[in-house]
Amino acid sequence: MTFTLPELPYAYDALAPYMSKETLEFHHDKHHKAYVDTGNKLLEGTGLEGKSVEEIVKASYGNNQPLFNNAGQHFNHLHFWQWMKPNGGGAIPGTLAKKIDEDLGGAEKFKADFIQAGIGQFGSGWAWLAVKDGKLAIMKTPNGENPLVHGAKPILGCDVWEHSYYIDYRNRRPDYLKAFLENLVNWEHVEKMYAEATA
Repeated sequence: MTFTLPELPYAYDALAPYMSKETLEFHHDKHHKAYVDTGNKLLEGTGLEGKSVEEIVKASYGNNQPLFNNAGQHFNHLHFWQWMKPNGGGAIPGTLAKKIDEDLGGAEKFKADFIQAGIGQFGSGWAWLAVKDGKLAIMKTPNGENPLVHGAKPILGCDVWEHSYYIDYRNRRPDYLKAFLENLVNWEHVEKMYAEATA
């Protein structure tokens, strides 16, 4: 399949003040669009044209770095927009909350560890909540890499590339991560991805 840029599931100003209209315009319309456009060019002639985004990400990992970079970032961003919503954050839904208690020591510890993963990712990358071997795990990856290539299924990810937060937070990555968890996360979507990952 060729990559296509999705519409945002909310208005550009819907996530303010935690993520500004300007950030979303740059991040979605320029950065994500570039991954789509470049990814489509790099996909030509690879024999992967008819595959799903997930299959392209896995097949290009370690074999075709330029394609992997763009396919990975396309996959990551397809979900990143869905992982946020206006008036997000709040209580984690029941089934997922119980699993977080079991595997990650409770909601507060999970949040602290997730923020630390994002802070501790040197340079560009992502912080993740993923399902691996039936258990929840917090992961971090560089650049466009994601848990798919490490045998895990991501159910929540936060983009810690500077273009994701620098307009709004400058160099305050911890504040951005905290705002993401407390005010932006669409927990219903995370719960849906958790159900799919464990089905």
